[in-house]
Amino acid sequence: MRMQGLLQLLLLLGITSAFAVDQSKFRTCDQTSFCRRHRGEHSAALYKYRLDKASVHFHLPKEADEDEKEKAAIEEAKKQSKGGLWQSLKQGILGGSEDGDSKKDPYYRGTTPTLTGHLINTAPKTSTGHKERLELSLYAMSQGLLRLRITEIYQEHSGPHEKARVTYDELVLETDSMEAAEHARWVQPGDSYLTKIVSSADAKNYMGLQYGDEEGKSGMFLLMRIDSFAAYLYREDNLEAGPITTFGEKQMTHFEIRRSKTDEDISASAEDEKSEDEKEDEESEPEKEIVGYWEDGLAIYADGTREERKTVDEEEEDHRKLTELDLDREGLWEEHFGSHKDSKPHGPMSVGADISFPGSSFVYGLPEHASATPLKTTIGEGAGYEHPFRLYNLDVFEYDLDVPMALYGAVPLVVSQSAKTGTNGVFWFNPTETFVDIFDTEDGSKSTHWMSESGVIDLFFVPGPDPKTFYHQYSLLTGVVAQPPMFSLGYHQCRWNYKDEQDVYQVHGKFEELDYPYDVLWLDIEHTDGKRYFTWDHHLFPHPAKMQEKLWSQGRRMVTIVDPHVKRDDHYYIHSEATKEGLYIKDKDGKKDFDGWCWPGSSSYLDFTNQRARDWWAEQFGYGNYKGSTPSLFTWNDMNEPSVFNGPEVSMQKDLKNLDGDEHREWHNLYGMLFQRSTAEGLTKRNPDHNIRPFVLSRAFFAGSQKYGAIWTGDNEAQWSHLEIATPMLLSLNVGALSFVGADVGGFFGNTDAELMTRWMQAGAYTPFFRGHAHHDAKRREPWMFGEETMVRLRKAAMARYALLPFWYTVFREAGLTGMPVMRTMWMQYPSTESLYGVDDQYLVGSDLLVKPVTAPDVVETAVKFPTDDIWYDAESLTEVCKQGSSGGVKEITVPSDIDTIPVFQRGGSIISRKLRLRRSSHMMSNDPYTLFVALDGSQVALGDLYMDDEVSFNHEKKDEFVMATFSAAISQNAGVIKNSVDVGTGWAGSETESSSSRLIERIVIMGVKASPSSISVGKEALGFTYDMNSNVLVIRKPDVPATSAWEITITF
Repeated sequence: MRMQGLLQLLLLLGITSAFAVDQSKFRTCDQTSFCRRHRGEHSAALYKYRLDKASVHFHLPKEADEDEKEKAAIEEAKKQSKGGLWQSLKQGILGGSEDGDSKKDPYYRGTTPTLTGHLINTAPKTSTGHKERLELSLYAMSQGLLRLRITEIYQEHSGPHEKARVTYDELVLETDSMEAAEHARWVQPGDSYLTKIVSSADAKNYMGLQYGDEEGKSGMFLLMRIDSFAAYLYREDNLEAGPITTFGEKQMTHFEIRRSKTDEDISASAEDEKSEDEKEDEESEPEKEIVGYWEDGLAIYADGTREERKTVDEEEEDHRKLTELDLDREGLWEEHFGSHKDSKPHGPMSVGADISFPGSSFVYGLPEHASATPLKTTIGEGAGYEHPFRLYNLDVFEYDLDVPMALYGAVPLVVSQSAKTGTNGVFWFNPTETFVDIFDTEDGSKSTHWMSESGVIDLFFVPGPDPKTFYHQYSLLTGVVAQPPMFSLGYHQCRWNYKDEQDVYQVHGKFEELDYPYDVLWLDIEHTDGKRYFTWDHHLFPHPAKMQEKLWSQGRRMVTIVDPHVKRDDHYYIHSEATKEGLYIKDKDGKKDFDGWCWPGSSSYLDFTNQRARDWWAEQFGYGNYKGSTPSLFTWNDMNEPSVFNGPEVSMQKDLKNLDGDEHREWHNLYGMLFQRSTAEGLTKRNPDHNIRPFVLSRAFFAGSQKYGAIWTGDNEAQWSHLEIATPMLLSLNVGALSFVGADVGGFFGNTDAELMTRWMQAGAYTPFFRGHAHHDAKRREPWMFGEETMVRLRKAAMARYALLPFWYTVFREAGLTGMPVMRTMWMQYPSTESLYGVDDQYLVGSDLLVKPVTAPDVVETAVKFPTDDIWYDAESLTEVCKQGSSGGVKEITVPSDIDTIPVFQRGGSIISRKLRLRRSSHMMSNDPYTLFVALDGSQVALGDLYMDDEVSFNHEKKDEFVMATFSAAISQNAGVIKNSVDVGTGWAGSETESSSSRLIERIVIMGVKASPSSISVGKEALGFTYDMNSNVLVIRKPDVPATSAWEITITF
């Protein structure tokens, strides 16, 4: 039986995908060898590190003229090279330390080291059975950043350390924006400076590193304990407050050095093999013909039955729960999970450490998990979870809520927020499978324990001290969010699947008929010829280009899905060419192309860690290759964790190899990001001038994915609980600097009712990515499917989104310039207000809109927490809701929130731009005038920005074609003034987008005005206005002043 008819057979037999997540398909820490070995203090006796004082070398900062010569050489190399020469020069100039230079570690990218030395494992018994030494490198960086890197000491002669451990600096880190600190000083053991922190007697067991960007001014100080090794990061201007971050203080640092397999290891591996009884039991099972696999990884048999879920054997579970005194040797050199075997040819290579945040009770980050934004404890008395947070990108079918199990993406970033230490955090740069325990120390501070399967310890300290500074610092490491094309901020309508062109036209036509705004209509996998991507089913979609052009003629784009699995069909040109070019991931021997099962059936997967493979994939989006595609067609990347239905945990075996011979375990969490990156490059390169911004939605991600497109939270359900968890999940993604994010409106699985759909549409309208989506088994849920009354409510929510598009676009510009998230936790804007640290059911869009989604049925009123640093106005009625009070205070107010209302509030002191004319798409709005909504603060002033460019191209970057308008308002007892000052890009004048008539301000609405003016004018021209004394709202009519040039409006009382 072939895959084409499999879905129809399943539906006839009543076998559908509507099953809850099968927990047995996914590993826990107890079922994972390296996590079992190191969680808690299981292996603590094997690791105790001392910094070898004699090995420490301080690398003096270069003289300024030498730096300039070096920079000039680099710039010249960039001009002369398309990559090869530049990379070789970069490695030679910016590579590692004297003991670990680029020849020994060709993967390292970044600044030169500031201090290097060796760590010696002084434990009586080590994991290798002999003395272990590690290389420690510290990199003092600008903006207070610090990089701590621990590796093996790589040797030039043959041996287990001849080849450096592979890392992926070049694919993740923004090395061009990483600069060394301007000055640094090595504080040697016994130095009097140390006595500011430790006693004179203890000072000999410590050394430190002072660094900063301005000589003579307070910077950062890293205190290092020599034996046992630990590191403590201080802000120099507040040493008495104690460290903001510590590394290794709990002595949980471990580094499994590569070694040769011993007789003891062979014995341990044999114990991990399945018993003969188990094998006999398996052999006695009658075999059935497998014809496919569903997304949950369970087999589908030829007779129409389905593999049953296995329950975890209690004895096996008890066996794996080891005491802290056990040194678990199972799985060192070979590991089993279910029917899958991991050969682990390099043996144990795990790394880990404890990282604490003294004085902090709240930590955030580690997306993606279906859990609260503040991270719950996972170990210790009263722990919120039994298992640690897991970072391992997986296709989790109908995921559970309020659990720390892995989902589709991973960002190994933890952010601490505290009134005592401010904002700070760490970026654990390691793309291998990682578990993180969260626990409370004796004084109530939060601590974390990181355990990664392989790689090196590569830790970036991000010191803050406030959210804005923190996210700017982090953006220097992994980049900022790309400015999305305007259309991608509109509403997206999707379903698995719109079945044919007639269906597409009918859906599109209904939106037109109802004046319901939308920008993009999506096609899922069924639009292809037998799940062959870059193709069309010509029976269902015989005229794809004409279909796209029809929608574009009315201002709409389309999106088609393109997944990473490639159908193994020699007559399919993508497969035949990829095979011919040798671009596929290989089996564990590195010889045959990997063959796994996904939607098309037997499939292979390109190696997106390889530049040649990425370039080839990008070429496939060219209009000559992707037949039937047009410039108005964009892309959706799904299943890119990568998902393999018949693989371990519905993914690839860890011992598969990429084209460089590196195992899948080393780069697993990067795969989805690199796939999205290659797709975005393809959408850019398909146009002759490479000047149109791409749009790509991805399910899988890693740190840095913000540069390549949007992310969504995957296969959620049409349940109130999934609507409720959407906000905390999206906030966690924003904590991880992924701003262009959203959850499927209505829920992917199951059927939603009118009330749930209304509340979800209202919530979705105030999230960065706004898409409705549904499973093929779900009832149709286009906005008109719930009746006229509900359609009107849904349209109202969509219209509110479209009115705010200029605001969303401006907030994204801010994110692209500063690194600050678009969708912000309350503490990001009010970091001194401790009572907001635990809030994750309301949030801010930028700094100026407070949103509290309604996530339960039958709600008519909602309690909202208002920071009393500011006045707050209802965004719809424009009336004052909360008065300004004490700084750092919070006032909880119950507000109306019936089915027609979503609680949204504008901050006093802000100015927000809207477009109020009802249009059917963002493209139709491009020339519409603006309305300014001015919310006065307690001092009767307000300020706000409006960013403008052509909304589709890279001209804002390439040609400096943009305008940033900054509006200000100030009103006194007798007079007032509203001004516009503009930052005009050098390329704006004379550009096609420059048109004063299309960038006009047609109305100004001012909230909080205490009296009616006697006159308002711009220049010598009097302006009309109205004033409502009940609401204190002043409306200035038709000022018709351009947003792109300076002007001043005067108000007289």
